[in-house]
Amino acid sequence: MGHRALIAYERPDSTYNLHYTHWGGMHLRLKQEISRETPFGGEQPTEPSQSIYTQLLDAMTESAIRDALDGRESPSLPVDIDPWATRLTLDEIICEHLDFLHHEAFYVVDCNFEVTAYRTHWFGLQYDCAAVSEAPTVGNGALRTVRWYDGKPVGDGFAQGEFRALKAVAGDLIERGTFTHGEAIEYIEQKLDEWVGDEQELIVRRPHVVE
Repeated sequence: MGHRALIAYERPDSTYNLHYTHWGGMHLRLKQEISRETPFGGEQPTEPSQSIYTQLLDAMTESAIRDALDGRESPSLPVDIDPWATRLTLDEIICEHLDFLHHEAFYVVDCNFEVTAYRTHWFGLQYDCAAVSEAPTVGNGALRTVRWYDGKPVGDGFAQGEFRALKAVAGDLIERGTFTHGEAIEYIEQKLDEWVGDEQELIVRRPHVVE
């Protein structure tokens, strides 16, 4: 199934190029693999990948993107060099492109190659509550950073399990009539905010208020 994720690379004009990785969500590993020397990940620096990265940052048209890629393929690189989209804001990416169910992680790479790794949490409850029939997967969830120590994410697996348990509780509360669907989502948001605290970052996006 893969460990799918999206990567946003900051451009000089403060917009972002959006790229996809099929395995990069595993253990948030791309936070350590993406660098100025290896912009699309990988163990060894390569001049072609650095050149493509630089050209894509300056590309303003589809023809410029095609010129940057120039038929070159890098199947061994963790991140696809062909961008999904270019010149997007972060909010556009999170609200219109990021699938909180199918993308396990989201990375933001700034111009100085500071990499921020987010774990995704989808707010859909149809697998936790028979009373909920469906929920959008794009732009409907939370992004959460975790602590890092010695190059490894601390408590990442625990945080994912914690969120799955929270959704199960929220679904049960809907079934019992304690919460409406909207109140259950608000409860999830509240608990996430309490858990993340001040040391980490939490970004929440919802497409609309659930009734």
